[in-house]
Amino acid sequence: MKRHILVLVENLSVPFDRRVWQESRSLAEAGYQVTVICPMGGGQDREPEVTIEGVRILRYPLRAATGGPAGYLREYTAALWHTTRLALKVRREGRVDAVHACNPPDLLFVVALVLRPGGARFVFDHHDLVPELFQSRFPGGGRMLYLATRLLERLTFAVSDAVIATNDSYRRIAIGRGHVAPDRVTVVRSAPDLERFVRRAPDPELRRGKRYLLAYLGVMGPQDGIDYLLRAVAYLHRDLGRDDVHCICMGAGDEFEAMQALARDLGLDDVVEFTGRVPDEFVQRCLSTADVCLAPDPRNPLNDLSTMNKIVEYMAIGRPVVSFDLVEARVSAGDAALYAPANDEKAFARAVDILLRDDELRARLGALGRSRVEQELSWRTSRENLLRCYGALFRDDVALPQVAG
Repeated sequence: MKRHILVLVENLSVPFDRRVWQESRSLAEAGYQVTVICPMGGGQDREPEVTIEGVRILRYPLRAATGGPAGYLREYTAALWHTTRLALKVRREGRVDAVHACNPPDLLFVVALVLRPGGARFVFDHHDLVPELFQSRFPGGGRMLYLATRLLERLTFAVSDAVIATNDSYRRIAIGRGHVAPDRVTVVRSAPDLERFVRRAPDPELRRGKRYLLAYLGVMGPQDGIDYLLRAVAYLHRDLGRDDVHCICMGAGDEFEAMQALARDLGLDDVVEFTGRVPDEFVQRCLSTADVCLAPDPRNPLNDLSTMNKIVEYMAIGRPVVSFDLVEARVSAGDAALYAPANDEKAFARAVDILLRDDELRARLGALGRSRVEQELSWRTSRENLLRCYGALFRDDVALPQVAG
């Protein structure tokens, strides 16, 4: 009988959440039965129940948080209720062998505890440092909020049978701060599937008549640095005299409307374009057209240790990157990026200008990035690590599927 893995995610819908979808598909392809519980998306992933590529997905309605920490408390309480309700429904239908919970929030261990009497093991997929995330979002939140998030994180680690870390920095935190045995922590990096995330023919229309295109892909929350990006583009446009550049920002989040307003205030209406969330086809076409891709995440306790998926996706398309100088940004990009001193938006703009002036440098950095992803950072490597983690969890010999070379 197939092992049944119940995947829980609250932060995004599935399959829109690319990492969770890749994990789910990989587990299903390896012979596991996989069920995902997640919220419905805003403009996508609206069916309450659907099966896609052998993965069953159950979705619930959820209103995103507004109004500070109290808004997150409401959101997370509703999400925990719906997730528990659907998890019990799945358990009534049959056995659940493992609960695979992706944070934030660090509350889903409760569902694992509910199912544990039936034999379910708990795998914590550590996507975000929630204490640092709340510090970056609510810098005036106070010590009590920080201590509460640290307690929930500690409980999550304590309950887990295995921990999946997105990078080595998170692995060290699981071992040190979380007191998890090193042999129970596996690094499964977020990485593009090079068979699905592919280069496409450039689309000159996206340049809106300008010579060069800049691109951003990702979430637009308080910690994501879109304000730094906009001030850098304003400096590039006005102070460095570059009126030959168009910039497309793909993605959405809490700060989407505020960033549109900031762009207007900076006089960038004709320079910066906000698309909202877009399909993968558009993402790939836009990145394939871009001359430089932007990673404006400022240095803070969260960003310095977090892997930015956007950087690896830029590299997968063969595009040069400009990033602030963060620990994990350097681990991901290596020599495929130019790094500006942390949080210095003028230096960030000057790095963009350097790349726009040098066709050969752009091509070299893009080729380095693509090669790095092919050799070290693709989903192929992450997939093997994921399956080994589950093989150890169930203490059986789960043969890795053959991966075409």
